Amino acid sequence: MPQHRYPIATAAQLAEASYSAATHRSVAPRVKRSLDEGDVQAHLLDNGVLLIPGSNSAMDYLKFNLRVLMIGGRRFSVRDGTTERGASGTIWHQGFLRHAKAIYDWIEAGGERPVYVIGHSLGAAATQILSKSWAVPGIGFAAPRPRKARGAIRNDGLCLCINRDDDIVCGLPGAFHHMGRVQLCRAARSRLLANHSMPHYRAVVSEAQQAGQMPVHWPA
Repeated sequence: MPQHRYPIATAAQLAEASYSAATHRSVAPRVKRSLDEGDVQAHLLDNGVLLIPGSNSAMDYLKFNLRVLMIGGRRFSVRDGTTERGASGTIWHQGFLRHAKAIYDWIEAGGERPVYVIGHSLGAAATQILSKSWAVPGIGFAAPRPRKARGAIRNDGLCLCINRDDDIVCGLPGAFHHMGRVQLCRAARSRLLANHSMPHYRAVVSEAQQAGQMPVHWPA
């Protein structure tokens, strides 16, 4: 089955819109199903694209995600070394894996798998895991590190992580690693703790593409 290709700039627009997908003028009519339980939100669009919002600011990430995730009534710390083996056999950060698994189970229960995954922040951690789980392409913006081990593994190359070099979240947790390809972008302007939000990521995508440093589509 051929892999779905998607424009990166459009993916950035959708990642920003995912935070208000239910009421967004362009996105809301395309939402087939939405998940909103506890700390887990996701939206499946009518074209098979799965949108996963996360924390829209670095301060939110530091205040909540690096303390404790409450998923299914259980507490999972994102800042410690707790890991768990996923269905693929890969060792993931426990908090990120449980977040991704809640979305995975919701999708599987609906009987329709996505063809593409797009996420931001905590949603970008889930994107890395789910891209591998379903063997579909994905783009994670402001992506933290969900994987314990280094080295290439099966379906690793399907995921693209777009990270700003001034976004501290992208280096967390420190003992973990990214999935797939990481595109580290240097922005023309930097604002401490404000650069994690999607409007700033849309700006850096535009700058990188205009400079010929980023492909138009993913997979390229």
